[in-house]
Amino acid sequence: MVNEKQEEPLNDLANNEQEFQFETAESPKKVTITDEELKHLQKELMEYKDKYLRLLADAENARKRLQKERGEISRYAIENLVGDFLKPLDNLENALQFANAMSEEVKNWAFGFQMILTQFKDALAQHGVNSFDSIGMPFNPHDHEAVEMVESETAPPGIILEENVRGYRMGERTIRAARVKVSKEKENK
Repeated sequence: MVNEKQEEPLNDLANNEQEFQFETAESPKKVTITDEELKHLQKELMEYKDKYLRLLADAENARKRLQKERGEISRYAIENLVGDFLKPLDNLENALQFANAMSEEVKNWAFGFQMILTQFKDALAQHGVNSFDSIGMPFNPHDHEAVEMVESETAPPGIILEENVRGYRMGERTIRAARVKVSKEKENK
């Protein structure tokens, strides 16, 4: 005679059910779910995990975007401030050009102002703000503003003949275009 207990399967749950035990403060409870329910719960878990990871990525992208925008706002504010200082510097530079024709006392004052102007330009250069030369260069609408077109026999068309106001760049970005006179072909009459 065969022992009946040996014939019983180790897992006595029927219909592919699995048994889980959850312990609470009150008492341990057993929950039985089918394989189908388990697969559904696993699928739901993966969906929630995917949503969580996507939200984390979105939050990180938003943080990076805000950081970039903050940097751009700061850079544009600095460029605008520097641009506001360029006109008085130009006026000081233009005034100092006429100092040599004045009296000795005015020349001494001009020497001091020239030193101050040099300090301003050095401070701008330390922060990446530099003037650029335009005379003899081809006209570039990103760097130049044409204030006059002049017929020229000596220069090919589109070459800058004279610079009325210097242009400035901050890094690779033009913060003030140079105002220039540009050559054009002589008209045949």
